Amino acid sequence: MPQTNNKVQPSNMPSGFPPQQQNQQPGTQQQMNPRPITDNPDYKGSGKLEGRVAIITGGDSGIGQAVAASFAKEGADIVIAFYSEQEDANETARIVEAAGRRCIFIKCDLKKEESSKQVVDMAIKEFGRINILVNNIAVQFPQNSIMDITNEQLNNTFSTNILSFFHMTKAAYPHLKKGSSIINTTSITAYKGSPTLIDYSATKGAIVSFTRSLSLSLAASGIRVNAVAPGPVWTPLVTSTLSKQEVSKFGSEVPFGRAAQPFELAPTYVYLASDDSTYVTGQVLHVNGGIIAES
Repeated sequence: MPQTNNKVQPSNMPSGFPPQQQNQQPGTQQQMNPRPITDNPDYKGSGKLEGRVAIITGGDSGIGQAVAASFAKEGADIVIAFYSEQEDANETARIVEAAGRRCIFIKCDLKKEESSKQVVDMAIKEFGRINILVNNIAVQFPQNSIMDITNEQLNNTFSTNILSFFHMTKAAYPHLKKGSSIINTTSITAYKGSPTLIDYSATKGAIVSFTRSLSLSLAASGIRVNAVAPGPVWTPLVTSTLSKQEVSKFGSEVPFGRAAQPFELAPTYVYLASDDSTYVTGQVLHVNGGIIAES
């Protein structure tokens, strides 16, 4: 669905959402009301990523789709890995191609290590290089008690949210050269915690430590490793994991009084991917509507 009419201004962003719920993760943007705004029509690229190739996991919707849109406007070709939502992936491709860049996608399960190699192999086959890796996929399964977190859920959460980051990084690393950038999506929950997202928060904390340690390991190679820690963002993960009542007030607790739209995160990823941040590594940038996050 094109998003090209009215100017996208913070004052126009909704402060609440109609009660709604999807039946399964990862959920689809097609069923969300309103649809997340991933492509800011007012964003004008300036060639910051010209000629580069970016792999974005979870690039079919939400933050991943928004990052793909902005990267393309900055001149990058895009490879997205997604789990199941084909319509959302098609929309990402449409947005990227409208910006004059190429987009290829692969449907796969990144909990499986071999899937990471498939994604990287496709990128090398189609484009011959990889310059940027955005590790972005996540699942969450709210539970009222740690006693309700089964081994199956625990393994699923960790395999998706952090082990896939290891697998993708190991697969991409041999192709990354000096000046390349790895960007990991963590969360405000890594710093503030969440009483109903214990396993999810634990993985997001692990991503912070993964980012810091990997940055030290790769510094001598000239490869930068950073992370972004979003606050509440209007994505399919919200409507596929929270109750209708929770959805209706989602984001209202932050100082700005609303959840972010995905496009509001994208410029931070552009900064970390581009030469604007050549002296930045091992850092976590917080885009959270004013929540004070202690590091």
